[in-house]
Amino acid sequence: MLAFEQGVLYSITARLEKRVAVLSDQPTLSPSKTAIDALHPRGWAALPERGTPAMLRLIGWIALRIGRRATRLLLYPITFYFLIGAKAARRVSRDYLMRIRGRPARWWHVFRHFHCFAATILDRLYLLKGEFARFNVTVHQSEILHRQVETGNGCILLGSHLGSFEVLRALGETQQDLPLKVLMDIAHNENITRFLDALNPEIANTVIESDRPDVLLRVKESLDAGFLIGALGDRISSDGKTTQCQFLGATATFPAGPIVLAAVTHRPVILFFGVYRGGNRYEIYFEQLADEIILDRDRRPKEIQRWMQRYADRLEYYTRLAPYNWFNFYPFWD
Repeated sequence: MLAFEQGVLYSITARLEKRVAVLSDQPTLSPSKTAIDALHPRGWAALPERGTPAMLRLIGWIALRIGRRATRLLLYPITFYFLIGAKAARRVSRDYLMRIRGRPARWWHVFRHFHCFAATILDRLYLLKGEFARFNVTVHQSEILHRQVETGNGCILLGSHLGSFEVLRALGETQQDLPLKVLMDIAHNENITRFLDALNPEIANTVIESDRPDVLLRVKESLDAGFLIGALGDRISSDGKTTQCQFLGATATFPAGPIVLAAVTHRPVILFFGVYRGGNRYEIYFEQLADEIILDRDRRPKEIQRWMQRYADRLEYYTRLAPYNWFNFYPFWD
């Protein structure tokens, strides 16, 4: 029975995560040697897809038929499983927690970090299914977003791997006055893509595939139609341009793409952070980053870095506000 629980919850925590990241996939906490060796900012795409459609359907049945409360109990043994087996992710978690806490992290701090990660992934299944009523969501400064929607013009909604982006997608689906689309890389995990698309075809239709040759055209058309375009700003792609920013007291590599996209489309940038507060509680925060980003051709790299540093500063603020919500389990700092 223990092996069965581990297998089921491994699938929940390792596979559901890959489908919902914007612009680039989130690495899993797989304890296998292949996954451990691939924990690198540009190495996630080399990971093979695991699991079969039948196993994914079993996961969905357990979570949706047995219920969230019972399924959440199963997260404890799998968190211990990762704590023991995921050596590289454990080391990255301890390093991150030491940076943000200012003192060494113990095993129970890493356990809490992993458990928070697993809990938000499990919740994504329910959110994609449209079971938004399960959750108590508090929205801060929603007027920023509503003012933008009222203009009829789209904007870039820039999030991160802090907490849950999926809670925003669910909010956009349940409140029809929030037209939302997301940039997403879906080519790497076809089984999980089909599985989660089947849970909520309406949300699946909001995806703009980031690896399509016409992605910029599709983004521009969506912005012109008044859509909010969601993207994540704290994960570099395999061949994307980057810039260096200070984050939690050290230099880290951030993508330049979100700032370039905003500059090319001449659209405002609004920051989004969906923080998990434990149990069924989430808090959504909105902030205005820029009404418009204009890059001077002669100072382009420096200006990109300046804007991304502003983003990194706000990301650091919310990371300190909810330190166990940080879900970049790879060596983040240079």
